[in-house]
Amino acid sequence: MCAATTPTAPPTPPLANDPTALRPLLDTVLSALHEGTAARGGPLPPGGPDQVTAQLRDALGDPLPPHGTDPTAALHTLTRALAAGAADPAHPLCAAHLHTPPLALAAAADLAAAVLNPSMDSWDQAPAASALEALVTEALAATVYPHAATPDALVTTGGTEANQLALLLARERHHPGHTVQTVVGANAHHSFHRAAWLLGLPEPVTVPTPNGTLDPVALDEALTDLHGPLLVAATAGTTDTGRIDPLPEIADLCDAHGADLHIDAAYGGPLLFSDTHHPLLSGLDRARTVTLDLHKLGWQPVAAGLLAVRDTHDLAALAHTADYLNATDDTEAGLPDLLGRSLRTTRRPDILKIAVTLRALGRSGLGALVDQVHALAQHLADLVDKTPGLQLYERPTLTTVLFRPSDADDSTVATIRRTLLAEGRAVLGRAHEDGRLWLKATLLNPHTTPDDLQHLLNLVEGSTDR
Repeated sequence: MCAATTPTAPPTPPLANDPTALRPLLDTVLSALHEGTAARGGPLPPGGPDQVTAQLRDALGDPLPPHGTDPTAALHTLTRALAAGAADPAHPLCAAHLHTPPLALAAAADLAAAVLNPSMDSWDQAPAASALEALVTEALAATVYPHAATPDALVTTGGTEANQLALLLARERHHPGHTVQTVVGANAHHSFHRAAWLLGLPEPVTVPTPNGTLDPVALDEALTDLHGPLLVAATAGTTDTGRIDPLPEIADLCDAHGADLHIDAAYGGPLLFSDTHHPLLSGLDRARTVTLDLHKLGWQPVAAGLLAVRDTHDLAALAHTADYLNATDDTEAGLPDLLGRSLRTTRRPDILKIAVTLRALGRSGLGALVDQVHALAQHLADLVDKTPGLQLYERPTLTTVLFRPSDADDSTVATIRRTLLAEGRAVLGRAHEDGRLWLKATLLNPHTTPDDLQHLLNLVEGSTDR
């Protein structure tokens, strides 16, 4: 009889902290990104969902094969396929959403975070990262609340989580049996309605926004008719138009009616860095809580959200103990308690990329980027105004420009957008305002040029003529 042979075990893959293993893989990624971007040739892959899915399926093959293949080949093939099928926010004609092209510096910092892989739920998993988070969030909170004694900020996955936390903190500030009623404008982000549902709160009362911003007269009437604990959610940078609610007037009404104020500044918050445009946020520091989102006008890779609070004591409601993470005796002995800094347990050190960006660019550098994209939006509005066949909705407040072909109906406007998407030539958003459908350009790319903007309008006009 032949002796049985023992199968040879495959080699153990190297870990990310091995530079001799990681460096050539980074070269593979960069090469694949370049090839995929070149193959795409535009801001979006042509052909629509079916063609993109078919191409991805061909590149992927069996998603879970019985035996693996060459790691470098797997990395190259799928990275190239993802880049070829991406909506590229770094392309100047990709301008539909609040989806920013991240800075190279921030992406590199995010790689370092991924390699080190600290988990931000206990100090012994993230000694330096937890200290960095405390220092940077303290500085950002003081930027939002320059006159507050004890401001603070939590890192979130974005505006949706931050808004949800704001409602949760408002709910927990009141005794059981006193249900908090949220009041929002018709222009408010959809996340408030989902957060109220998730937290078991009443459906938010919606106040009209006849001019695209929360109407103080209508808000006053709504607050007069409502009883019990109230939370008003105002917006500094609406998703569809980039408008900013009249924050000082809203804050005055909240004071008069004894209502708390939350401001969703996920979009407009980074105006704080701009010497030119920060006055648009007058009244921001009168809110009890403020949502910020630096993966919008902060040029960070997703995710980089924040919830700033005027008084750190409001965060006490998030306190939670799990003996293996923040045992009482460890906390009493001086180990920082991280579990009350988020509703999540395991979470990435998203603060690193933010910290590197802030240190490298400073307030003035970030402010200059904000000013640059704001100027681009004004230039696009000028171009639309000068084009006889196009209609501008209004002068932009932030970096969002709404426009449409002058004589087109809504169906034609929708078709123009989908045609440009299907051909992979331009990525524009859509917004309903003033009873009509508009094309939406959200300009977040500081490398976009005036020629790019003119080309975008030429594409729209060309699609109109078909």
